[in-house]
Amino acid sequence: MANTNTMIKINNLEKNDSVFNQYMAELRDAVIQQDRMRFRRNLERIGQIMAYEISKSFEYDDEEVTTPLGIKQIRTMHEQPVIATILRAGLPFHNGMLSMFDQADSAFIAAYRKYDKNEEDSEIRVEYFSSPDIEDRILILCDPLLATGESIVKTLNGLMEDMTPKEIHIAVAVASQDGLDYVQRTMSRLPVTIWVGSVDEELTARAYVVPGIGDVGDLAYGEKR
Repeated sequence: MANTNTMIKINNLEKNDSVFNQYMAELRDAVIQQDRMRFRRNLERIGQIMAYEISKSFEYDDEEVTTPLGIKQIRTMHEQPVIATILRAGLPFHNGMLSMFDQADSAFIAAYRKYDKNEEDSEIRVEYFSSPDIEDRILILCDPLLATGESIVKTLNGLMEDMTPKEIHIAVAVASQDGLDYVQRTMSRLPVTIWVGSVDEELTARAYVVPGIGDVGDLAYGEKR
């Protein structure tokens, strides 16, 4: 893997008019969010469309497919990716991607933000990894919200402790500009491409993205203790 620093490419899907932006609007809408099933479904739809966009960057091979009436040459993916997600908020997003890459392997990571007693300072803790072999494979790390970018960076560092993927795609529904800048600074030595549904400018002192989405895990699965 190259050690030279390069600018990470960011693909912002909201810049192109499509039905994708309708799903993003519903995902953010505070009224529509009250329907948990619809909220999860919109995350799945966003994951499906983003998976389709990511697939355009993959390597393809010619394959002969036998139909009931003959043979057709079709270009198919050379390999399936590994899809990783951060629990629990990332599950619907992950399911959307998995419905498109339906033979992909999956990796799951438990990470959370831990505040001190005064709830002023915080740190990202990563406590659990369950991953297949990602050596020389395509890795997609999907997370609905990229706030500071710390959880993405710590997760990637943990996954790559003794394995090195050949391509890394970071897929997020909403990101803060500060978070994107942080990932670009810290991950520039890696073959990373970022796919984002929408970019918000404000990141608060408590790491809330504004206008953002809200707490994705709570909206999808209920409030935690």
